[in-house]
Amino acid sequence: MKKQLYRAAAATVLGLSLTTGIVAADTGNITNTGPGSDNKVTTKVTDNSSLKNRNDIDLSNHNSQHAYTGDAKVKYNTTGGDATSGAAMNDNSVSADVTVDNSASSAGGSGFLASAAANGGGTIDTTGPGSNNQIKTTVTDNSSVSNHNDIDVHNSNHQTASSGDASVTGNTTGGSATSGDATNTNSATFTFSVTN
Repeated sequence: MKKQLYRAAAATVLGLSLTTGIVAADTGNITNTGPGSDNKVTTKVTDNSSLKNRNDIDLSNHNSQHAYTGDAKVKYNTTGGDATSGAAMNDNSVSADVTVDNSASSAGGSGFLASAAANGGGTIDTTGPGSNNQIKTTVTDNSSVSNHNDIDVHNSNHQTASSGDASVTGNTTGGSATSGDATNTNSATFTFSVTN
């Protein structure tokens, strides 16, 4: 009879040690307990994490260009030749590729909970008659994720192109006068990829 009492007492101590609560997922095993014993394996997983991602992106492009061709004039000659003004050209190109990816940090909490829940639990084997045995796994997710993406794009382009005067005046025999080309070219490309 004394052996039975010791065995029941040992089973009670085992039950108390397993009901204190486990912060991370863990497993426990209940085996060979005495009659009328009360045994529990309790796993508690709680995620109280708070995640905040703030991405501030400010892109500014200011372009000011001026292109002028000179004057081409043939004047006051007995025999005038040809006059040609050169070409003036503006060219501007802007390309911006911005990638923001917050998905890895946002998925971290859920991955932890899934892993913890999968690893929780325990086994019950060979318990005495009239005993109360329980395995309980509780997963609580109080996590919060806040993503704030602020993207500002400012593109300002000012271009001026002017061709010079082409004139043939006051000549006995006048040649030709050609003013060059004045050209402006601008290209702007902005590509954004945001993943939360």
